[in-house]
Parts: sequence; C-alpha cells; structure tokens
Amino acid sequence: MSFFKKLKDRMFKSSSRLEEGFESIVEDDAAPQGDAVPGPDPVRDADPSPAGSDPAHLPETVHDPVAAPIPAVPPLDTPPAPVPATADTPPAPEPQAKPGLLGRILGRAAPATAPRRVLDDDMLERLEELLIASDMGVDTALRVTANLAEGRMGRRLSVPEIKALLAAEIARIMEPVARPLPIYPSKPQVVLVVGVNGSGKTTTIGKLASQFNAAGKSVVIAAGDTFRAAAVEQLKVWGERAGVPVMAADQGTDPASLAFEAHKRAEADGADLLMIDTAGRLQNRADLMEELAKIVRVLRKRDPDAPHNTLLVLDATTGQNAVEQVKVFRQIADVSGLVMTKLDGTARGGVLVALADRFGLPIHAIGVGEQIDDLDAFDPEEFAAALTGAEIDA
Repeated sequence: MSFFKKLKDRMFKSSSRLEEGFESIVEDDAAPQGDAVPGPDPVRDADPSPAGSDPAHLPETVHDPVAAPIPAVPPLDTPPAPVPATADTPPAPEPQAKPGLLGRILGRAAPATAPRRVLDDDMLERLEELLIASDMGVDTALRVTANLAEGRMGRRLSVPEIKALLAAEIARIMEPVARPLPIYPSKPQVVLVVGVNGSGKTTTIGKLASQFNAAGKSVVIAAGDTFRAAAVEQLKVWGERAGVPVMAADQGTDPASLAFEAHKRAEADGADLLMIDTAGRLQNRADLMEELAKIVRVLRKRDPDAPHNTLLVLDATTGQNAVEQVKVFRQIADVSGLVMTKLDGTARGGVLVALADRFGLPIHAIGVGEQIDDLDAFDPEEFAAALTGAEIDA
C-alpha cells in the first residue's frame, strides 16, 4: 500500500468531517441540476474542429428525415482519427508536462449534473468556519478561503471542485516547508528529539533510526528519558529490531550526563547519527524546560554546533495546543524541524497547515500509525488531498 493511500484512508476523520461540511454548504443552496454551470473542463471546453466553432467552417450535411436516420454524434472525449503522415504533415506536438495538483484533481471533476452552489459571501463564511473547526486557525482559514475566492465569486461550485481548490491552496502553503531531515558531514550528527508527554517521541526515534540504518547510515540511540523505564525498554526493542545500539542509564540519572557520554561513544564508534530521546515535558513547566536547555549546553561542550537537528514531535490530536508548544520549544531548544504524529486518530489535521503558515518550520515527516512504514517523508500535495478528501489523478 502506498503511503498516500494509507494517509488518505487513515485521515478519514479529518477528511470526512470536512466533506460532510462541504456537502452541507452546497446542498443548502444548491442550483437545480438543470441550471448547473460547470467549471472549466479541458475536455468539454476543447474546440472540436480545427477551424473553430464558426458554422461557416462546418461541412453542410442535408438529411432526409425519411430516407436516412441522423447519424449519432460521437462523444466529446472520442479522440480524432489519426491523419496519415505526409511530407507536409507538421511534426507532432511535444507531450504536455504533468499538470499541477489542481489540474490532476479536476481531472476527476464531478459531472455537470452534480449539485452546485454560487460562491458568495455566505458560502465563504461557512467555509471559513469549517476550516477553523478543523484547527486550521483563524488567520490561515481566512487566507485559504480568500485565495480560493479570487476570480471565482459568482461561479457555481460542486463539492469535488471545492475540494480541489482547497487542496491546491493548502498544498501551496505547505510546499515551502516540505523538506527532508538534512544530513550534514559532521560525525556524529546529533539529532535531539523533544516534545510533550505522549507525543510519540520514542516511537518516532525508533522508526527514524530504523529507516536511516536501512539507508546505510550508522546510528546510535541515547535513551535520554531517564525518568520513564518504559521509554528505555521501548527504545531497546526498536534498537534490536533495527540493529542499532541503544545507550541507557539507571533510572533517575541526569539526562545531560547521558547525552555527554553518548556523544563520546558515537564519536569513538564513527557513527553517522546520534539520536537522543528526551523526557516528555509540558511547555508550561519552567524546571523541565531548563533541564532541556542544560542538555543543549552540555552537548555544545563536545561540539559547538550540536545539536545539528532539534526535532519537535507533535501529537495531531492536541489541535491548536500544538501552536503553543512550537512557540515555547523554539525559545528553549532552537527547534529546527517538526514531525507530526497520530494524524490517523484525529479530525483536527488542519493544525499542520496552521503551523506551516505561521512558523514556516520544515516538516520532515508525518505519522499515521505504529508500524515502521507508518512514518514517512511529508508530501504537501498528498497531505492536502488526504485532508480535503480530494482524489489525485496520477
């Protein structure tokens, strides 16, 4: 199963909530099917004759209503018959480039008989409310709907067209932040993983370590959550599964001291990556945030550039609270990138759009489950389509 198929299936809570809202908005004031005004369709709107639609260019055909039946009109999507090549035949046109996200989704647009509604101020307001309810945030929701409305006010839109337009706007916002975790020449490259309790840090480290190891990178994991024995055991299981060594210490050990020793070992072993787990901490606990700052200070005694990456792992089910987490962790730990987990368990997936729009931090990966292949690189077009329930025409 492709990750997009998995993402689309498991983000059902988010996409179904939006889809129900789209349908309600359109059906409340939908145009009768006979009065539908379809949106642009590259097949329907194509000029069927080389000379255009001027009747003067069409061949005259006289039909006897008794002697012969009127020939059937071929469907509009029937390709023209091939023309035999001659010396005067112009060369065939170059193949068209792959259309953008909007074109690929509109390739699956609804038929002309689908219910449609005029895009007006009332419809825009209801779309804004729907996006805000999906935790996209007020500012981002207003920006998305304003861009959607530009040049389209007064047009009748169907649900598939609304999905396509919203998906294109969301993908446009998220395109600049879709970046893989950068790999640096420094050895070991230190990846510090932070986040609140229960966000999925430990599982994310295990999955990333396994994927890096499979890609040929040597990895060392430091079990820096020295206050929770279950976290250490969980990392050891992942380490065994991935063939990656895990450094641990006795419960209650100073995590900064463990990080220091782990860096020494990773350097001695010539490891490419040192991934350091940290204890979950609430962003409003000053003492715990100071402990995190101490880990960073100690690492920089070994390497002034460490940590080279600080990943903030966010739980999608927390909704807008994720915005506050990013604000605080950026101040304490100089967060360099985000990983969003548990997108399969929430109807509030729009918060990732709000984070991209507000902070512009790289989004390295997203997770939709507990298995190793349930964490993958972030793709803005696939995420936008999965969030809105749009179908991408490959």
